[in-house]
Amino acid sequence: MGDKGRRSGRKTAWYGMLIALAFVFSYVEAMIPVPIPVPGIKLGLANLVSVVGLYTIGIVGTILTALVRIVLVGFTFGNAFSMFYGLAGGIVSMAVMIGAKKTGWFSSVGVSILGGIFHNAGQLTVAAYVTRTAGVFAYFPMLLAAGVVTGAVIGMLGGWIIERIEPFVRQNIQ
Repeated sequence: MGDKGRRSGRKTAWYGMLIALAFVFSYVEAMIPVPIPVPGIKLGLANLVSVVGLYTIGIVGTILTALVRIVLVGFTFGNAFSMFYGLAGGIVSMAVMIGAKKTGWFSSVGVSILGGIFHNAGQLTVAAYVTRTAGVFAYFPMLLAAGVVTGAVIGMLGGWIIERIEPFVRQNIQ
């Protein structure tokens, strides 16, 4: 097997590991009660994998990892609606994070904060469509604050992880 085949196998294994890690983070997050009476506020632990992925494995791998995770989590811990909300938030969030990273204006913290904010915005938009009421946007200020706080924490953790694993990924995976 040539170097290209070994790298392809390593990349597949790396994607599988990231999907599993994000899945475990989603499970852990589901077990942690958030004592805030606003629906939709989460810690965003699985987003840590997406932030790290954007800086290490690239856009395509990160998108695939996030989509597989959202579908698996939806089937395992949720239902069709939760999967639909997760996909909406995930797609909007990922698009914004990719754009923010490409500009070079934002660190991993800024990229993650934008991801958290736009994940909530995507989910609220779907909720407004499903419920046929704009009243759900009354939750946006609380979700905005939560997205900033959790996005900052995830971005800081992500930056720390990226610094440590990026040389390994560059040498062995890419």
